[in-house]
Amino acid sequence: MQEPVGFIGLGLMGKPMAKNLLKRGYPLIVHSRGQGPVDELVAAGAARAGSPADVARQTRRLFTMLPDSPDVELVMEGANGVFSAVQPGSILIDSSSISPAVAVRLAQAARERQATLLDAPVSGGEIGAISGSLSIMVGGDADAFAAVLPILEAVGNPERIIRIGESGAGQICKVCNQIVIGGTLAAVSEAFSLARRAGVDAAKVRDALLGGFAASRVLEVHGERILNGNYKPGFRAKLYAKDYRIAVETLGAHSVPAPVAAAVHQLVTALVASGRGDADYSALATVLFDLASPRPSSS
Repeated sequence: MQEPVGFIGLGLMGKPMAKNLLKRGYPLIVHSRGQGPVDELVAAGAARAGSPADVARQTRRLFTMLPDSPDVELVMEGANGVFSAVQPGSILIDSSSISPAVAVRLAQAARERQATLLDAPVSGGEIGAISGSLSIMVGGDADAFAAVLPILEAVGNPERIIRIGESGAGQICKVCNQIVIGGTLAAVSEAFSLARRAGVDAAKVRDALLGGFAASRVLEVHGERILNGNYKPGFRAKLYAKDYRIAVETLGAHSVPAPVAAAVHQLVTALVASGRGDADYSALATVLFDLASPRPSSS
């Protein structure tokens, strides 16, 4: 029988990840702020836990998938948090996208309790979470990574589960991931904006670009979303704005000039400020489309 796995945080990404663990035969103990997803997982065969500490008491392998650094800190260090009941030898897998500095600090706090915390943020969005094909970028102890690799392979693409380095390296990689996606998304949006203003079929432009060096997953997946105006959230803009805030802070902490990332940060901020924070982050294109909209003629 597979070892039991805990899962805390059953949101847009966490719930399908937890379901994939169940499908692979892992006994699952779940906890989340909202009870609806917990009820759904319990109906599928998981066991309910009353608190993060309750999860930690019942498992030595535990995932967290939470919105931001303060949420992870609260779940780990708060009253009835994981650290209050963590078992020696436990391996904690934090798949949240959080500050690299916070990831390093929490990993040290786990070591002080004879446990190991791996920062293991993911990429692939809701589609990847549902299909179990996520890319997983891991920072932390190499032996712990090897020990939980079969569990990670239940939620991710085995060819895209990579140990980047020591604690915090996974989160640095996720920052790099978001910078690349944001820059590409902005460029794709500008290209479509030009095509539309010039009276050229943007869908045909996309088809042509997909056959050359401009091809990318962003152009393929988000390009289609943009052309169809389908901004149903696979990853909400307000969470992407959080990731970009972390990116800008991390760039600053390492004294890395990043003018492109700074411009994308402003576009993402404008998107959320316009009231579209719950839309998919590919709706960044709408900010550029609005900027390029025809001006009224002067009288």
